Amino acid sequence: MKKYHGAIVAIVTPFIDGEIDEQGLIDLIEFQIAGGTHGIVPCGTTGESATLDFDEHKRVIELTVKTVAGRVPVIAGTGANNTKEAIELSESARKSGADAVLSVTPYYNKPSQEGLYQHFKAIAESVKIPMFLYNVPGRTSINMLPETVARLAKVKNIIGIKEACGSLQQISDIIRLCPPKFIVLSGDDFTSMPTVFIGGKGVISVTSNVDPKGMADLMEAALAGDLKKANKIHYRLFPLMNAMFCAPNPVPAKKGVELMGKIKDGLPRLPLSAIDDAALAKLTGAMKDAGLI
Repeated sequence: MKKYHGAIVAIVTPFIDGEIDEQGLIDLIEFQIAGGTHGIVPCGTTGESATLDFDEHKRVIELTVKTVAGRVPVIAGTGANNTKEAIELSESARKSGADAVLSVTPYYNKPSQEGLYQHFKAIAESVKIPMFLYNVPGRTSINMLPETVARLAKVKNIIGIKEACGSLQQISDIIRLCPPKFIVLSGDDFTSMPTVFIGGKGVISVTSNVDPKGMADLMEAALAGDLKKANKIHYRLFPLMNAMFCAPNPVPAKKGVELMGKIKDGLPRLPLSAIDDAALAKLTGAMKDAGLI
């Protein structure tokens, strides 16, 4: 099994005239790998999975796997609030050659903890590919409790979790309750460093879109146990981390890579709208201070 650790980018999906910009995606992947990123997540929240149709979703994963060509792990976003759809997307990702899949807690349905357990168990038993759970209560309205994660950690193929609850108490409980080999990744840049120091293995990062080297350096320092170095990098990147959320994700990240000249068009798909002037000023300021533009 590949090693899943460090700074793993939740990569944006670039569009031109509303269609996927395939060359733009290829260029972004090369930029990430050159910057030392430790892995790539296509079709996550930051990749606007919610507004990709099935064919587009499958194509983005297929193109990502082809472009990466085994240089770093590809963890394909394949979650859905329909268990059958999540299974279909996961099987497609497996056929495309993804190393693992990332499956979000079902949004809108508001399942119980037992429903969450049965949902993920059904996916894991249907598709023979390593799977990361993804808990992001701020977007789904559902919080998967540590006890449920611990139950799921016993299911074959479920190897870890992207935990975006923002609570170090909850992350600590997950690490405490799950087997040592279970991989806990922060789902928030601002908790990435402390998550590693309490036993996590890294982060699935939005900030990596604009500063892959910075986030990779941060995670490498933390994983090496170098608190002084990690702390210094964390606070250097902290304004940039905040700027990535000065508008709904992935609006700032997409605009950021456009400002860097990495893609031609940083516009998201509706219902997300273009970044406003106040947020753009904050983003531009943070990127200038970080030496990115």
